[in-house]
Amino acid sequence: MGRPKADLPFGDETMLQRVVRIVGGVVGPVCVVAAPGQSLPRLPETALVARDHEAGLGPLAGIRAGLQVLSDHVDAAYVSSCDVPLLQTRFVERLTESLGDAELVVPRDGTYHHPLAAVYRTSLVDRVTSLLDADRRRPYFLVEESDAQVVDVEELREVDPELRSLRNLNTPEDHAAALAAAGLPNPLES
Repeated sequence: MGRPKADLPFGDETMLQRVVRIVGGVVGPVCVVAAPGQSLPRLPETALVARDHEAGLGPLAGIRAGLQVLSDHVDAAYVSSCDVPLLQTRFVERLTESLGDAELVVPRDGTYHHPLAAVYRTSLVDRVTSLLDADRRRPYFLVEESDAQVVDVEELREVDPELRSLRNLNTPEDHAAALAAAGLPNPLES
C-alpha cells in the first residue's frame, strides 16, 4: 500500500477510525491493538488500546493482546482488521449472534477461513499464548484447536449480499475501488 493502512483516508476519517466507529456501533467496548510504538489516529474516548507484546508475531499475537484487555469487560469479542472500511453492522451482529455456546465463530469461504472477521471468547487467551509459545502463529491453528462454529459465507449474504465486510484492502487500487463503492472521493488522486 505504500503507507500504513490504518492511516489511509476514507471520507472524513481514517480507515481505522471508520472500522472502530462501525464495530463500536454494534459491540463495545472496542479495543484497538497496535504494534509497539505504532502511532494511532484520534480514537473515541471509550476505545481501549492494547499493544502487541512483541513486534512481528502476526495477527494471532494481536488477537491475544486484544482478548487480554477485553477479558475484564466482555465474554467475547468481534475481531477485525483495520482495512475493511466497507464492514457492515449486520455482518458483525450476525456473527455475534451465531456464537452460541462455541468458543469462536468464524466465516468460511470454501476452504478459506476469515479469522480477522470472527468472534472469539476472551477465555481463549491461554490457548492463544500456548500456540504462540509453540511458534504456531497462524490464526487458523486457534480455529482447529477450539470448539469453533463455522459459518459459510453464503449464509452471511443475507445480511451482506456482496460480502463487503470481508473485502480487505491491499493495494492503492483496492483503496480507490472501496472509496468509489462507498461513494467517496479519492483524496490520494492528483
